[in-house]
Amino acid sequence: MRILLIAGLAAGACFAQDIAVKVDGKPFTIFNYGKDANKPFLAPIRSASGKIVTRRFPMEKVEGESKDHLHHRGLWFSYDDVNGTKLWENDPSYTKPHMGPEVVRSAELKEGGKAIAAVIEWRDEKGKVLLVENRDMAFAGDANVRTIDFHITLTAAQDVTLGDTKEGAFAIRLDDAFTERRGMKMVDADGREKMANIWGKRSNWVDYSATLDGEKLGVAMFDHPSNPRHPTYWHARDYGLFALNPFGRQAFDPKQEESNWKIPTGQKIEFRWRVLIHPGDAQTGKVADLYKEYSAK
Repeated sequence: MRILLIAGLAAGACFAQDIAVKVDGKPFTIFNYGKDANKPFLAPIRSASGKIVTRRFPMEKVEGESKDHLHHRGLWFSYDDVNGTKLWENDPSYTKPHMGPEVVRSAELKEGGKAIAAVIEWRDEKGKVLLVENRDMAFAGDANVRTIDFHITLTAAQDVTLGDTKEGAFAIRLDDAFTERRGMKMVDADGREKMANIWGKRSNWVDYSATLDGEKLGVAMFDHPSNPRHPTYWHARDYGLFALNPFGRQAFDPKQEESNWKIPTGQKIEFRWRVLIHPGDAQTGKVADLYKEYSAK
C-alpha cells in the first residue's frame, strides 16, 4: 500500500487551501480548509474502485442531485450548541443568529505522508475561541476498502457547555444513491434496520449500503469503546445524512435527562472514530468483524 498526500490547491477546486490524498496512487479525498464554508471538511471521498460516495453539492453542481442543507459538506465534525453558538448550521449564506466558524489554524502531513494533523479553532460569532480541536486523520486502504481513522481532542479555551441537540456532530453527507427512497439499506450493530428503527438509538456502528453506478458499496462509521458515552447516539437520516452524536441525549430520547456537557477551561475530551468504505453490504463487507478488530486496538 502506498499513500501520497499533496498539499496545495487542487485543480478545479474553489477553496483557498487544501490537502489532496491518494491511496495506492489513486485519488481518495481532499482535506478542505473550508474558509468559504465556515468549517473544514473532507470531500470528495472515493471508494477503492474510484467511485465518489459523497454528495457533490454544494461544492459542485450536478444535474439532478439534491440541493438541500448547504452545511452538509462531505465529511465534517461540528456541533450546533457550544455555549449557544451554532457551529453545525453555520453556512456563510445563512442569516441565522449566533453562527460561529471553525477555523483551521494549522495542518501538516505526518507519518511519512500517511496522516494529517490539524489544529482547528471553534469560535463564536465574535471570533472568540470556544474550543481548540486537535484532529489526527490516518488514511489507509487496499484493493477493496478505504478507511479514515480520526483521533480528536477537544480542549476548552474557556468554560464550555455543549447543549442537548440532535444537530451534530461527526457526519458525512452521502451520494443520493444512499437514500432509502432509492434502495439504500441502513443497519446497525444491534441488527436494527431503516431510519425509523436506528435514528436516536445507541449502537457501536451503523452501515449504509447502496448501488452506486452499478456497484454495491457500503459506508460504515465506528464508535470506539474508549469514547465518552459509548455507544453513541445516531443521527442517521434516510436522505443521505449519516452522523453520530455523543453530545445530545434528551434530543434523541425524551425519557432521558437533558445533557449539558460541561468542559471547564483547559480540560479535554477525546474521541476515536473510523469511517470505512467497503464493497457489498454490512454482511458481505464483514463490517461486524472489522469493528471487532478496530475496537480491540
